[in-house]
Amino acid sequence: MTKSTKHPVSEVLEVHIQRYLDDLGEIPPSNIYPMVLTFIEKPLLELVMKHANQNQSLAAKYLGMNRNTLHKKLVEHGLLSN
Repeated sequence: MTKSTKHPVSEVLEVHIQRYLDDLGEIPPSNIYPMVLTFIEKPLLELVMKHANQNQSLAAKYLGMNRNTLHKKLVEHGLLSN
């Protein structure tokens, strides 16, 4: 991928975030960053956990994060009980 080529995920996000901002009209947006992270993070965790057959160590490796961090995020998103 060249520097000027956008990744398909970035393109989808750009379209939907722009639509969200357009839909707000004159209402000032707030807390966009945590909102987007939440909407992206949960399905990402679900898909990677499924791909790793619910193996947290393997999923953490796929995601490039510490297993304890993954566990915390899974609990935060209601994907595991504490």
